[in-house]
Amino acid sequence: MHMLDEMKSYNFSVNSLEVNASYYEEDIQNIFMPLLEKLTDMKKNKTKRLLVYLAASPGVGKSTLSSFLEYLSKESEEVQEIQAIGLDGFHYHQEYIKKNKAVVNGVKVPMVEVKGCPETFDLDKLKSKIITLKTENVKWPIYDRSLHDVVEDQILVTKDIVLIEGNWLLLNEDGWRDLKDYCDYSIFIKVDQHMVKDRLINRKIQGGLSKEDATKFYEKSDSKNVKRVLSNSLDADLELKLLNNGKYIIRG
Repeated sequence: MHMLDEMKSYNFSVNSLEVNASYYEEDIQNIFMPLLEKLTDMKKNKTKRLLVYLAASPGVGKSTLSSFLEYLSKESEEVQEIQAIGLDGFHYHQEYIKKNKAVVNGVKVPMVEVKGCPETFDLDKLKSKIITLKTENVKWPIYDRSLHDVVEDQILVTKDIVLIEGNWLLLNEDGWRDLKDYCDYSIFIKVDQHMVKDRLINRKIQGGLSKEDATKFYEKSDSKNVKRVLSNSLDADLELKLLNNGKYIIRG
């Protein structure tokens, strides 16, 4: 096997969970490093902080890939270091979600049943934080999967290139579509929906649900979120597709 066809494993802590992820050397050399080089060049011509969005459906591995890109940027002297952060810290707090309902597709439902959809995020809080982030260092919240809740002010964002990952960053719906005005470069990852089903069910099992409950949650919530992202996101500057074997290809 040619060296570029080989996958290499890396270990990360993502949302309080230890993750082992593998990437093809070919993708690192032909997609990920050129992306970091492009962002480095863009920052040279910009006085303010460079904001990058990475959007994709649930189960694609956005958090892991973002952490990996941050790792690559630290390992290479040829590119500027990036800092990776996530959208999930802008969920409403669990106590609020337990007590309130959301209108999804015209139907009022308990938030706890659809947690993860756009209606369970504090969009105003997110927008305000992103605007501040353009010119200031900020403390960023995280979503702790072991607690199943938001933890405020956990990450101090200081780097000049910041990569934000999340399902809904490029959502083409009222309020959400305005977020794109604040990013300098956007990335979207497409995937076949059936490919992420097992990933999402296993994630819920890892978080403490039974297989039956995890499967029910997928059918009621996650599957709908996957469809919503894939069918209703704005065009990105770079569009990738994740294949079944873990390989990425550039679309278009």
